[in-house]
Amino acid sequence: MAVKFQDYYATLGLARTATAEEIKLGFRKLARVHHPDVAKDKVAGEAKFKEINEAYEVLGDPEKRRRYDELGEKWRDDPGLDQHGPFGDGGQTTGRSRESSTYGGFEYDGTGFSDFFESFFSGGAQAPGVGADADADILVTLEESLRGASRKITLRRPAANGSAGRTDSYQVRIPPGIREGQRIRLAGQGDPGRGGSGAGDLFLRVRLARHPYFNVEGSDLAFDLNLAPWEAVLGVQVNIPALDGGTALRVPAGSAAGLRLRLRGLGLPREGGGRGDLFATGR
Repeated sequence: MAVKFQDYYATLGLARTATAEEIKLGFRKLARVHHPDVAKDKVAGEAKFKEINEAYEVLGDPEKRRRYDELGEKWRDDPGLDQHGPFGDGGQTTGRSRESSTYGGFEYDGTGFSDFFESFFSGGAQAPGVGADADADILVTLEESLRGASRKITLRRPAANGSAGRTDSYQVRIPPGIREGQRIRLAGQGDPGRGGSGAGDLFLRVRLARHPYFNVEGSDLAFDLNLAPWEAVLGVQVNIPALDGGTALRVPAGSAAGLRLRLRGLGLPREGGGRGDLFATGR
């Protein structure tokens, strides 16, 4: 099945010559509009937030961007890519959700990533075989990492004779405190075993969604605090965002650029219990 090319530069409204800083600012500008917590239309906002996160996941990583740019120059000649244009038929995929992903004949819905991303940037699953494991990426927001969540994942399995096969749905629990790169295991849901052997497992590899305000540093969160020169000199109380809602921060008088202020317990869950901190750095 052809994979539909995704124009990540168009998704972020950027030229292909955009600098790394322009890419970051372009993402943050859109993310602050479409983040599910602030979007007026929650459903449309969530879908758009996933699109711009995927675009930034690739363009914000120098190596992935290099690979993407090389692919972008020749995608029209690749028989594995859909030829209708960068976004297929008017921006819609045909026959499945834009966030479905394909591995070894399997197709997943509900992971938060497109089949294009999974095919070219995630590493893929093991080759089909006796009881082989299967892998897919799952996009998890910082809010979901903080509180935990439940996500419906649909897995379409091809039949050996090329028929439609069957579709299985799973309610996947995302535990609080899940980290980037950790995997959620669905035992026995990979490639079916043959000759009486057991089936492989399905592993969902966590990718934390980029946030419009925060960078993740382990269990801590980092926030860029933009201060006017007179605010740094005179001191000021400002309201800054937090995963639990807005919070007040007192900036002492005489603060210099690079000042790092800590708000305890407003980060992500720690492995041993409790929460990390939120750090605001003056710019």
